[in-house]
Amino acid sequence: MSYRIGFGIDFHQLVEGRDLWIGGVKIPHHMGAKGHSDADVLLHAICDAILGALSLGDIGVHFPDTDPAYKNIDSKILLAKTFELISAKHYCVVNVDSSLCLEAPKIKPYVSEMQSCIASILHLSPDEVSVKATTTEKMGFVGRGEGLVAYATVLLQKKN
Repeated sequence: MSYRIGFGIDFHQLVEGRDLWIGGVKIPHHMGAKGHSDADVLLHAICDAILGALSLGDIGVHFPDTDPAYKNIDSKILLAKTFELISAKHYCVVNVDSSLCLEAPKIKPYVSEMQSCIASILHLSPDEVSVKATTTEKMGFVGRGEGLVAYATVLLQKKN
């Protein structure tokens, strides 16, 4: 069996007038992430981790923010298309480990729903998707509430 590990990271500004999507779940908050798509920072980091594991570039290569086809696209669609790319190369996702950095809102009430959403797209069980969160103790752009960051690591396995 062949295994590959991938790491992804994504950043987005927080702005007024946008919905906040994290892990495929709409989170009630007075600010949302700014981006060409729905700006789901967690799903973007997972896409990059999956693509990186197989040296397939990054999310910007496959879904460029210069392409109007991806304007305001639901990032669950991007994750599903990313999964199709690795499936075509006969790989599957074994597990996902991810961390979010944001001061607000608190995401603990939404973690289970995020895990289920991500798991369903990647053909996993929710207990194979880890979503954690931390603050930056009021330091930097995250600490000032100007943005958020997501990190993701995935393990891929070649199918027989």
